[in-house]
Amino acid sequence: MSLAALRLVNSPAIPAPGTVPLADSGSLAQRHEHWRPWPGREVTAGGVTLHVRETPGPDDVPAVYVHGLSGSATNWTDLAGVLAPRAAGTAVDLPGFGLSRPLPSRDYSPAAHADALLCFLAGRGRRVHLLGNSLGGAIALAVAARRPELVRTLTLVSPAMPDRRPDPRRMSDPRMALAMVPGLGRRARAQLAAASPRIRAEQVVRLCFGDPSLAPEHRLAEAAEEIVARGRQPWAGEALERTALGMFTSWAGRGLWATAARVSVPTLVVWGDRDRLVSPRLAVRTVRSLRRGKLLMLPGVGHIAQIEAPETVARAVAGMWGAVERGEWEDPA
Repeated sequence: MSLAALRLVNSPAIPAPGTVPLADSGSLAQRHEHWRPWPGREVTAGGVTLHVRETPGPDDVPAVYVHGLSGSATNWTDLAGVLAPRAAGTAVDLPGFGLSRPLPSRDYSPAAHADALLCFLAGRGRRVHLLGNSLGGAIALAVAARRPELVRTLTLVSPAMPDRRPDPRRMSDPRMALAMVPGLGRRARAQLAAASPRIRAEQVVRLCFGDPSLAPEHRLAEAAEEIVARGRQPWAGEALERTALGMFTSWAGRGLWATAARVSVPTLVVWGDRDRLVSPRLAVRTVRSLRRGKLLMLPGVGHIAQIEAPETVARAVAGMWGAVERGEWEDPA
């Protein structure tokens, strides 16, 4: 992808294009095609216990990664690895997702997820580079708005800003819409449950990638294994359904837009122009809502740019980190 294809939008004025401050690829790790998920363990901080996957690296300002709906810490394997020379990484499993147990309250609202992450970060007592994708982006946005002293920089990859389009193409399987209909959805739910983990993994890739052919075979196999493991956890269905309902409910009104307006930390927004889940048309509005935001639009990329284009995203993230350190993130007056 040429540098000319990578454009930047500055906020809050009328967006003006410019080149992205990309870090030198030589300052980052070379991605290995067969990187396995980073080692995981349970960590308790601030009264919250989460399963995390940790990437070794310089520990002066660590990076924390937050996955989206239906995701887990493994969504960040490649990006965290490429960024490892610049920051040690902690990818969290949100409560009820991945290998994290639910909160005792069984509250899966975006506010509850944000509270859990905020308490976890505050308990560790470290200022972090915070990165979130989709729902994780919305959660990270709330944390940065409420406790900016905990966040050095913020990166939002296709954040789940309010998008109320009734478009069945946003579902990995069209039968999901029928499955939600009381009474009539029983057969659809049975059919969905009967799909093999491999088929379900392929459906997610088709939905979330701009170019599904880029998904490596070993990542598809890992996704299928994770679907099997998640199916063994008794709270998995509850966590997914209630979190999704909470996210959609939160889209009413202007709450998330008002939250974005309160974020004062340097923020990079990354969006793929083939995102089917959250409309790329919301990208400019998102960055305009931020005080210190810039937008990187990636041609041909879908909803999970950190998986589909990790090297490009890593160069942009590290470029922001460097620009902030040099006091060059804001444009000259």
